[in-house]
Amino acid sequence: MDTPNRPHNDAPNQAVDDALVRVLGNPPAAECPIMVLLVDDQAIIAEAIRQALAGESSVDFHYCALPEEAVICAEETRPTVILQDLVMPGTDGLTLVRQYRQNPATRDIPIIVLSTKEEPLVKSAAFAAGANDYLVKLPDRIELLARIRYHSRSYLNLLQRDEAYQALRQSQQQLLATNLELQRLTHSDGLTGLSNRRYLDQYLAAEWRRGTREQSSLGFLMIDVDNFKAYNDTYGHVAGDEVLKRVAQTIEACLGRSHDLAARFGGEEFAVVLPGTSAGGLRLLGEKIRIAIEALAIAHSGSASGAVTISVGAAAVVPMPGTAVTTLIEAADAGLYRAKHDGKNQVAMVR
Repeated sequence: MDTPNRPHNDAPNQAVDDALVRVLGNPPAAECPIMVLLVDDQAIIAEAIRQALAGESSVDFHYCALPEEAVICAEETRPTVILQDLVMPGTDGLTLVRQYRQNPATRDIPIIVLSTKEEPLVKSAAFAAGANDYLVKLPDRIELLARIRYHSRSYLNLLQRDEAYQALRQSQQQLLATNLELQRLTHSDGLTGLSNRRYLDQYLAAEWRRGTREQSSLGFLMIDVDNFKAYNDTYGHVAGDEVLKRVAQTIEACLGRSHDLAARFGGEEFAVVLPGTSAGGLRLLGEKIRIAIEALAIAHSGSASGAVTISVGAAAVVPMPGTAVTTLIEAADAGLYRAKHDGKNQVAMVR
């Protein structure tokens, strides 16, 4: 069903613009000072326009008599509107209009062309060159002020919208970065920097569902630091925390794919989720991690080898509809128990 057309209302949009302007610390366009630049070689015209604007406290008047200095003068004064004489010695007004439009600093400034007479062809050429308005000089004071105020406010609104847009985009980017950081912190273990148990459970459940749909193998490693209680008792909990950090870094460094996930399971236990990994590939990775930890050569007087080691339980299954993901965790845990029972510092595979 089509939605009925409703009368257009600019009030909400204006409220948003006003709010953004307040955030930026800028007053509304209607309250900003107006900067008029007249480019005309006739001093009498300049004096007449200066007098016409003299009683307006919010209007600042600047005058340039030389066409070759017009663009530079516009860059320096940054007017809110340019009054451009059409016929000037050396350079005609339309050429200057085009030059304003080609200059990044002046391309958006409104330009009111001043001509000695109303000529449709000349007026058409002025608009084609980039002019915003056309007045026959000398215009009536009220009309001149009205045109100047209209174009100046339009230009100031444009500037403020651009600034507001940039501020809004910057705010959005900062918010996105903050949200990503919060998400990272929510998913991360505070000590090791690996994924935490909560995220491990979410990721493992999602991969279990995908493996069920695609009938692809899902591998899981359960890793435990051998004799870790004895290490803490001998070297202290601060040293124990450092061991967990180094073990975590080593595990993560051994992973070769972006979708492999290393996590802290709890205490001195770690887990690795390996989607699409065969039993053979799983065992090889388990051995790679075990060897890398042993190679750290972290002294441990309570270990048979004299260094910190790990035991690894490995399991790989193709998830079947109706089976729970806990079956994979339990299988890897059974492998870990076997590795511990058989002497530690080894990988035990459960098929």
